[in-house]
This record gives sequence, structure tokens and C-alpha cells, in this order.
Amino acid sequence: MGKLFKFHTDVDTDQIIASQYLLFPTIDEMKSHTFESLDPTFAARVRPGDFVVAAENFGCGSSREQAPSVLKALGVRAVVAKSFARIFYRNAINIGLPVIVCKELYDHVEDGEEMELSLTEGTATVHGQTFSCTKLNPYMQTILNQGGLLASLNREEA
Repeated sequence: MGKLFKFHTDVDTDQIIASQYLLFPTIDEMKSHTFESLDPTFAARVRPGDFVVAAENFGCGSSREQAPSVLKALGVRAVVAKSFARIFYRNAINIGLPVIVCKELYDHVEDGEEMELSLTEGTATVHGQTFSCTKLNPYMQTILNQGGLLASLNREEA
């Protein structure tokens, strides 16, 4: 169970982490500026296990991998959206941040509500209402459990 932070359609990677913060040497230094232009209090309010919920085309814009990385570093458990920009989706899987497509959820929730997400069942539950989402197959779940595609591939090579 975690709190959801609701964002709009077409949230781009510059809104997730603005380009001026890419000059910081580490993700840990960048993360306090996550969503700064949309919600300056986000990084201070989000807690490990919380969720980002958005409408269509989340993560559009540049291919910066720091965008999913700052979300993961803040402890965001998953991003749930109606749809994702392909490059954000791939970058998120690469670093082990679950990105879940859930078409109906966005229109039925409000910022700050509590949500429960089952990656294996493919469901999100908010105020007693359950929504069908992407159900991760066991292989994808293993990749995420190992910290992402890069960590999983490194493990296989060892």
C-alpha cells in the first residue's frame, strides 16, 4: 500500500528531472529535484513504496535515463500510466523500475489516495475498486526483482 502522486498527460523527461540537474554527479544529488517544475514538494513528500500515476505518454521527450533513475532512487515502487513513451519504458525496465499500463485507473483516482498494486496479478486497487493493469510475466518479474535488465544480464554473465 502506498500513496499515489497523480500527474497529467505528456509528462516529459525534462519535467521529471530538469536538464540543469543532469550536471550533478550522482542520481542521489539529482533526486531532490524530481518533478520540481510540476510539484516542488514532490521529492520531500514521496516515500518508499509510493506510486506515480499518470495519463498518456508518460516520459516523452529526451532519452535521458536519469528520469526513471531519480524516481527509483526516491523509492517510487512503480509508475502506472495509460501509456508510456517507448524510450522511458525501456530505460525504466533497464534500471528495475516497474512501469505498468493501466488504462482506466487515472480517471478514477485523486492525488494522495492510497493504492495497492499487484505486479503478479496485474491489478491496482484504490478505495475498494480494482483495476486491470499490465500483468508481468514471470521472466519480466525476475528481471525487475534482480534490479533491472542490466543487473540481470550482469548476473547471467557472472
